Amino acid sequence: MKLFDDLRSLDRNNIGGWPKSVKTFFTVLLFLVIMLVGWYMVVSDQQDTLQNLAGKEETLKREFSEKQAKSVNLEALQQQLDEMKDMLRQLLRQLPSKTEMPELLVDVSQTALSAGLQQELFQPGTEVPKDFYAEKPIQLKMVGTYHQFGAFISGVASLPRVVILTMHDVSLTPLNPPAKGSEPASNQLLVLQGTVKTYRYLEDSETSEAGNKAKKPGGQK
Repeated sequence: MKLFDDLRSLDRNNIGGWPKSVKTFFTVLLFLVIMLVGWYMVVSDQQDTLQNLAGKEETLKREFSEKQAKSVNLEALQQQLDEMKDMLRQLLRQLPSKTEMPELLVDVSQTALSAGLQQELFQPGTEVPKDFYAEKPIQLKMVGTYHQFGAFISGVASLPRVVILTMHDVSLTPLNPPAKGSEPASNQLLVLQGTVKTYRYLEDSETSEAGNKAKKPGGQK
């Protein structure tokens, strides 16, 4: 064919003198190459976008499935939560009430005296209200033997009302430490001092009042 003959006889140093058919061929070829490269780049970008969208689709499907499963069990979970709150309130109501608290403190102090402990300090502090209960710190210092402290704890546990005593920064040390290397005596006097906290439940009116105070800016009345 004439085109192939023209291609074989081309002068690379004289492009302007090439036959018209050869120029047309290379022009079409260059156009096709440009179109192919452009198409590849466009399609490659679209494939990346498609893969990203496919990944997002899987993530959204998974999130939807998880939320759907939660929504199906939401009613049952809410019912369980309400039951747990009711159980908590019932347990808290076994604690002393506001009117019983002064008498309870007297009972705790009297129980310590009945156990034979020496009370050098028994000072109730300011009550601190919480969500469903209030805690009352007590600064104390008591002196007695190990068995007397055991009798005190047993006596507190047997009080008519449920009494919870938690210890904070409490230390128990010998009043007169024995000589180095000697065994402590069975009637060794010990000093218990620090802060304990006892608790009472908040009545509905108190929890409502506390909630209203919390809603006001700055907690102002």
